[in-house]
Amino acid sequence: MKLNQKGLLVVISGPSGVGKGSVRRALFKMPNHNLVYSVSMTTRKPRDGELNGVDYYFVSKNTFEKRIAEGKFLEWATFVGNYYGTPKDIVEQQLEDGHEVVLEIEVEGALQIKDKIKDAVFIFLAPPGKKVLYDRLAQRGTEPIEIVNERMLKASKEFELAYKYDYIVINDEVNNAADRIMAIIRAEHAKTERSIHNYMELLKKE
Repeated sequence: MKLNQKGLLVVISGPSGVGKGSVRRALFKMPNHNLVYSVSMTTRKPRDGELNGVDYYFVSKNTFEKRIAEGKFLEWATFVGNYYGTPKDIVEQQLEDGHEVVLEIEVEGALQIKDKIKDAVFIFLAPPGKKVLYDRLAQRGTEPIEIVNERMLKASKEFELAYKYDYIVINDEVNNAADRIMAIIRAEHAKTERSIHNYMELLKKE
C-alpha cells in the first residue's frame, strides 16, 4: 500500500562528468518504480547519440530567452556559453499525476529549485575523487582540454556546496549508485511527514 499519493520531485545533481546521465539511465532500468524523467532544455548542440525530447529539448538561444522572459523555467543557468533549464509546466503536470519526477541537472540549477520547492529530495552525486572526475571528462573526448579544465575548476567550487543537499551518493560504480538512490526514494515516501495525513484518514475509515 502506498500511503503518499503525491508526486515526489527527486533532484540528482553534481559536477559535470560525474556520471549523472549514466546513473539516471541505470535507475530507470530498475523494476517496479513510478519514475519519470524530466527532460531539460538546452541551447547546446546534441552530442552523438543524443535525441531531441529524450536527452534534452534542443532549442535556439532566442527560443530559450523568450521562455525565460515568460517565466517558463523552474530553474535555468548558463555554462560554457549555453543555456540549460527545466521546463516548469512539464514538471508540475508530472507531479500532479503522482509520479516520482527525476531531474538530472547542474548544481546551480539544483540550488535554485531548493529555494522554490521545499519538499523536493536533493541528491549530490559525487565522484570517488577529483582525479577520477578529470579522467572521465578527458576520456569523453567531446571537448578540448581548455573546456575540461574549466569544468574541473567549476567542480572544485561545487564540491563545497554538497552540504546543502539532503544526501550524498558516491558514483564509484553506476549500478551501485543507482541502488542507493532508489533506496533513498523509497525511504522518502515512507517519511511520516509525507504520509501521516493519508494514514490517519485510512484509520478513520475502519
